[in-house]
Amino acid sequence: VQLQASGGGLVQAGGSLRLSCAASGSIFSVNDMAWYRQAPGKQRELVATITSGGNTNYAESVKGRLTISRDNAKNTMYLQMNSLKPEDTAVYYCNARIRRFQTSAQYTYWGQGTQVTVSS
Repeated sequence: VQLQASGGGLVQAGGSLRLSCAASGSIFSVNDMAWYRQAPGKQRELVATITSGGNTNYAESVKGRLTISRDNAKNTMYLQMNSLKPEDTAVYYCNARIRRFQTSAQYTYWGQGTQVTVSS
């Protein structure tokens, strides 16, 4: 099982980006998914979460600007990032709880990270 994050880049303040995170492999079900980010010199922080049923939660610092969504048929999660600020600059990581075929256990997987840089 792998998580592949993509969509990062360099954007000016006020601009937009859309991140994607695709899960692949021997997957029975993808359950809770989340985006985290880690800025230079700081700890990794939770940005947003989404359940398999589509319930979402956001960090206060991103509410109203970032929107998490998912396409269960594609095992893919998205993060639409609008009105970006320089303080959003970080490596963004995706995370998912996945149940594989032939097991009842769920495991946590991480994507490799994608860099988002917002210039002022």
